[in-house]
Amino acid sequence: MADIVLATINAKWIHPSLALRLLQANLGELAVKSRILEFALRQPLEEKVSAILAEAPRILAFSVSIWNHEATLALLDALEFHWQVTSKTESASGTCSRPIIVLGGPEVSYLSESAPLIQKADWVVRGEGEEVFPVLCEHLLWGKNLKSLEPFGSTRGKWIYARPVSLEEIKSAYHLYTDEDIARKLIYVEASRGCPFGCEFCLSSLDRRVRTIPLEQFLLDMDYLFSRGARSFKFLDRTFNLDTERAEKILQFFIERIKPPAYVHFEMVPSRFPDSVRILLMQFPPETLRLEVGIQTFTPEVAKTIGRPSNPEKEQEALRFLREKTHAIVHADLIAGLPGETLESFARSFNLLWSARPTEIQLGILKKLPGAPISRHDEPFAMVYDTRPPYEVLETGTMARAELDALKNFARFWELVVNRGHFDDLVPLLLPESADAFGAFMDLSQHLLGRFGRNWGIDRQELRQALSEWCGGSEGQS
Repeated sequence: MADIVLATINAKWIHPSLALRLLQANLGELAVKSRILEFALRQPLEEKVSAILAEAPRILAFSVSIWNHEATLALLDALEFHWQVTSKTESASGTCSRPIIVLGGPEVSYLSESAPLIQKADWVVRGEGEEVFPVLCEHLLWGKNLKSLEPFGSTRGKWIYARPVSLEEIKSAYHLYTDEDIARKLIYVEASRGCPFGCEFCLSSLDRRVRTIPLEQFLLDMDYLFSRGARSFKFLDRTFNLDTERAEKILQFFIERIKPPAYVHFEMVPSRFPDSVRILLMQFPPETLRLEVGIQTFTPEVAKTIGRPSNPEKEQEALRFLREKTHAIVHADLIAGLPGETLESFARSFNLLWSARPTEIQLGILKKLPGAPISRHDEPFAMVYDTRPPYEVLETGTMARAELDALKNFARFWELVVNRGHFDDLVPLLLPESADAFGAFMDLSQHLLGRFGRNWGIDRQELRQALSEWCGGSEGQS
């Protein structure tokens, strides 16, 4: 049993939460009274409820993101039902099982007071919690005056507005990854926080400061993880290659240590690949380097509308360099449904990106995150979004609902057919060099939807049969 439970629902079991570990690492004397509970989206609700009830915490803190919003609300509903059922018995004995509920994370920071999830909370932390959360816990458990929070933030009602933490002062949390985490899960790390760019679909655009963790300490932490056997490092940094000199030192550190099957994953700015960085990227052995490169759109006027720097020629050249001169596995992102984007302009962006042949094209649908500046375009561009998480765009003034629906189906089948690599032998037949790749795959994705009636839960062998018939080949083997 623990006085403080730090909980979250991860997208998958292999994704441990660095945020929870940072909160626990900075709890001071209260760390020994806390426990981290991590769940997965597909995990049965009853298991989540039972695990929390078994701890009987006095404080129950949830980290909430866009992908676990509704799952967290469902879990709190189930817990509330239990507390209501047991409240009469416990009130007669003078006890109460309901803990104080604290919510934090990017999803709750900009929700309205009336949002159902906010209604469940006793306290809501907006911003980084490493410094304010310990003070709140000391107030709730020990009666410490909440005014001691003032150096780190402010309060209004049940809201705590945290100031950005000092990355030089907070404690790192890598020692809190368990042996099972090290052996079987992705290990999330961060060398910096923030982003200098103003892409309006992203919450990072609200504060363009970039703060860095002292490099010497960061590299010591990475060396510690290597010594424990960590082999899958995923950087949370938004713009890893922003500071070239710093990026070079980190890249050199990994080059000297990493060997297959270990790998490291960075998110990089596509227009910032100077020769000194390129030379280092070329030194990574096969299968050890994964890069996420955000393109989002090659349409200059759309990029300008959303405040995103755009240099299509430079970005395409960087992608070609990565494909031709390095062993990197490159994930390039496009977003469908941006303000002012048409189906035709999106198709041009897609074809330009396909011509550079990244390992994967991750086709996302625009989401209006609570608090993101993209909302200022709602009226001028007739943007209509789903009001439920993940807040995907449904239609725009330049893209009809049917077109966006077709793009969502396109994205799902692209993931199944191309990105996952199960049908590499058929892709050249499905998307020949001379073809309009977007148009060809749009026709195929519509055909597959008509054939199967869905774009999920399709047997791989049945999908291979359908693809082979489409391109006139034989059934083949998966």
